[in-house]
Amino acid sequence: MAEFSVTVSTGEAIGAGTWNKIAVSLVGTRGETPPLRLDHPGKEFSAGAVEDFQVASPQDVGPLLLLRVHKAPLLLPAPVGPVARDAWFCRWFQLTPPQGAPLRFPCYQWLEGAGSLALRAGAAKVPWADDHPILQQQRQDELKARQDSYHWKTYSPGWPHCLDEKSVKDLDLNIKYSVMKNSCFYLKVSSAITELKLKGLLDRKGPWKSLNEMKRMFNFRKTPAAEYTLEHWQEDTFFASQFLNGLNPVLIRRCGHLPENFPVTDDMVAPVLGPGTSLQAELERGSLFLVDHGILCGVRTNLINGKPQFSAAPMTLLYQSPGGGPLLPLAIQLSQTPGPASPIFLPSDNKWDWLLAKTWVRNAEFSVHEAVTHLLHAHLLPEVFTMATLRQLPHCHPLFKLLIPHTRYTLHINTLARELLIAPGQVVDRSTGIGIGGFSELIQRNMEQLNYSVLCLPEDIQARGVKDIPNYYYRDDGLKIWGAVESFVSEIINIYYPSDASVCEDGELQAWVWEIFSEGFLGRESSGMPFSLETREALVQYVTMVIFNCSAKHYAVSAGQFDSCVWMPNLPASMQLPPPTSKGQTRPEGFLATLPPVNATCDIIVALWLLSKEPGDQEGEGESHLLSVPFTQPCGWFPAAPGHLPRGALHRGGSPAEHRDLPEPPDPDLKGDPGAEPGAGTALHLPGPSAH
Repeated sequence: MAEFSVTVSTGEAIGAGTWNKIAVSLVGTRGETPPLRLDHPGKEFSAGAVEDFQVASPQDVGPLLLLRVHKAPLLLPAPVGPVARDAWFCRWFQLTPPQGAPLRFPCYQWLEGAGSLALRAGAAKVPWADDHPILQQQRQDELKARQDSYHWKTYSPGWPHCLDEKSVKDLDLNIKYSVMKNSCFYLKVSSAITELKLKGLLDRKGPWKSLNEMKRMFNFRKTPAAEYTLEHWQEDTFFASQFLNGLNPVLIRRCGHLPENFPVTDDMVAPVLGPGTSLQAELERGSLFLVDHGILCGVRTNLINGKPQFSAAPMTLLYQSPGGGPLLPLAIQLSQTPGPASPIFLPSDNKWDWLLAKTWVRNAEFSVHEAVTHLLHAHLLPEVFTMATLRQLPHCHPLFKLLIPHTRYTLHINTLARELLIAPGQVVDRSTGIGIGGFSELIQRNMEQLNYSVLCLPEDIQARGVKDIPNYYYRDDGLKIWGAVESFVSEIINIYYPSDASVCEDGELQAWVWEIFSEGFLGRESSGMPFSLETREALVQYVTMVIFNCSAKHYAVSAGQFDSCVWMPNLPASMQLPPPTSKGQTRPEGFLATLPPVNATCDIIVALWLLSKEPGDQEGEGESHLLSVPFTQPCGWFPAAPGHLPRGALHRGGSPAEHRDLPEPPDPDLKGDPGAEPGAGTALHLPGPSAH
């Protein structure tokens, strides 16, 4: 009979401890022990505890393969009966045999109710590395259990499929907000709503009395970036700069020729271009850029306070002045159909005509950003990546370990959005100009044209022809981060996949890719989304794409929402009057009457304030072990780890003065040590959807 020392670490989160009985079975090549109770005098498994136990194995099970953990309610004498089956967050087990080195079995998950869980030692394993039938069966059993727990559903026709749960109350503890984050979230919601109700704003359905009155929103919350927006929102340079470094820096593209339905003439733009040049000359020089919101053409609109709202599908022509000067707007047309009722607005027009035209563009930016860039690209697609990862990759798979930190809270925040944001009667339905119906149309339209290259930043920058436009910090910082992620991913892939053939032979990997293609991109081959991967190079790009879109890009298009919208005229969520059909008619009172009503303004600002906040508990109980488990070979440095990445590198509130370069990489000879303690040299962390 062999004596083993078992050390157990319980998480520190609120409610992590348990009163339940815990036992372990040792599973080896020659058999499995019965459950061995972990017990000593006093209370076991309190939050934050690290405890040692002694167990005696009644048999020789051979080389150890698994540690099976059993959890059952504590039985007390009648009439008390069993203690409630409370959840337990286990961080890890460490098993020390009579002779030999200790074995660490990471868990880092909640165990709810009664049941058993098979744990492996920490090393990542691709499928063919498991040469014992017990380990192979464990992989299959784990995936079947997850597939039974996480089901797909169609939320809306034409949308990516999503998790089949109606409420966050129904979610597994392992994908829910922590108690602390959940409490902070609802406290912020209630405090914001209470504050605006007491100020008499949230329930006021009428229009704003003046632009000056709108400054009252700064008494709610203000930031340096928001104050910068207030100061500069009417300036042409600031208007144009937001296409590069604002909330939606993904639409601007170089204009090789003017669209036929945008008949701008030389005379129109001569005041901005100056003498000695022409539209054709500037087109040939590559200094003209286009932002086309044509996806909004004919989109359905909403009712707010019983009043119909309006939408436009503008086209904006921009000019990059020589010598690295500012980007400037040249012309705006508020529809896709030119004609007498759709004039082209110019900087030389009446001040209020021009300001109103720019504000219509900003309203279009709100609609496209929130429905497509943010909801679809930064939430719904990452939910697909998350679901496929949970359903098709076991915990021990190196790609699971690599990807799972970037999916933290994705399923919770998206389920919450389906409850509180995009459901009937909720924020999008109450307070946006295109409502749920318009959001759904935009997502369906974008899904029909969405291409894999759009999700791969280097290809997207190339396709839009913006690789050399000055002061484009989203591109500059984004490419640095993409390159750093790609380098890190490449090293990991090359460790576990020795050849292209090994990529093809990984059935779990291929099932993961297929499920993303079929459930997320609805099997649409024209998307260019891979349905299988055949080379290491393709795998590196694909994994880099997933990480970048779940983390850096999401942060770039999300974190500045409040900064951009708290001064509402900069990013109005709705427009109460139709787009102008002639020039010279706009007056200050007409401009004001076009903007959203007071209650809708407050509703949107509260929502975007919450969506712009940090998660509240960035270091999760289960986060650190997943990528910091020592790999089999050294991993290269990752320059975009939190200590090196400047805060706000991808969103600078529209102020070029806030740009900061990424730091120089550390000494290239400093590599992660495969023998180091967990957490040394191998963790790859970027902000993820959990924040927003």
